[in-house]
Amino acid sequence: MISKFVKFASMATMALAIPSMASAEISPTVKQIQDRGTMLCSGHNGSYYGFVEVNDKNEWKGLDIDLCRAMTTAILGDPTKAQIVPLSWAQRFPALQSGDVDIIIKATGWTMGRDTEVGLQFSMPYFFGGAQFMAHGDLGITEAQELEGGTVCVEAGTTIERIVANHLQTLGVEHTMVSYEKAAELQAAYLANRCDAFAAWGPFLAVLRATQLENPDAHVILSDQLSNEPISAAMRQGDDGFVDMANWMLAALLIAEEEGVTMANVDEMAANPPNAKVARLLGTDPGMGARLGLRDTWAKEMIAAMGNYGEIYHRNLGENSPYKLERGLNNLWSHGGVLYAPQLD
Repeated sequence: MISKFVKFASMATMALAIPSMASAEISPTVKQIQDRGTMLCSGHNGSYYGFVEVNDKNEWKGLDIDLCRAMTTAILGDPTKAQIVPLSWAQRFPALQSGDVDIIIKATGWTMGRDTEVGLQFSMPYFFGGAQFMAHGDLGITEAQELEGGTVCVEAGTTIERIVANHLQTLGVEHTMVSYEKAAELQAAYLANRCDAFAAWGPFLAVLRATQLENPDAHVILSDQLSNEPISAAMRQGDDGFVDMANWMLAALLIAEEEGVTMANVDEMAANPPNAKVARLLGTDPGMGARLGLRDTWAKEMIAAMGNYGEIYHRNLGENSPYKLERGLNNLWSHGGVLYAPQLD
């Protein structure tokens, strides 16, 4: 009797150790998106250059827009089924909680307050960038300490308001802070000299100075690095399956870049995968879809439509964009950056 019990217990232990390959129960949010036939993503009330902007044909573009389209392709198989909802920074979280959007992919920093008090869940970071100041060059200043008695403008509803206030308070700099609802209003106020400086996300300032200001040399980005925020997709709490979907969408884009899978070669890579990881990623080896309640080829279709992470970055911010923004921290870990994907087992 003892030997039979030991044998049974051993078999039960082995069964528990074997990961289940059964299809995952579909996320309620994914089910809602599939039933609706569109995915609702956050846009901006204007243009946030390089990330969420409208081109001269009145079409949405940018890094965040393309990530929304990538996730839409993963869920619905078609990037054109992404519906972009224009929102100010202050509107984005109420719009998410009310169901007006399914997800926020909009240069949104992952903070403790948002995680614990606003009722959000965040994906793994997909970008890193910190707040900085840009000032009029004729002021002759190079650092925030020299803003004593000046006026600093910021965009309302962002973490930058608090970051700037904390930074200048720490330095003991007396200042006046003015908030604007729209990026265009903030830029206009600065150019009209109603602000001595304005604070914004460093990558946005670099893009703005290089391409949108008539005389870039008349403006200086101050040396102070106020923060270095992890930028993540934000979702409503209570649907872990949707967070898994966002994480593995981002991971798949990074893994594709690591493995050299591109828009141009994805079909060939799927037909002749160079290794087991690529075979799993592209659905040649089954399992990629069942774990998320999707089809096995979701990542293959997503990469075919939008490219890998590097392709998305360079199209919107890097060498193939007007902005030519170096990747820096936002490169793969193997190329001197800090971006990496979890293991695809």
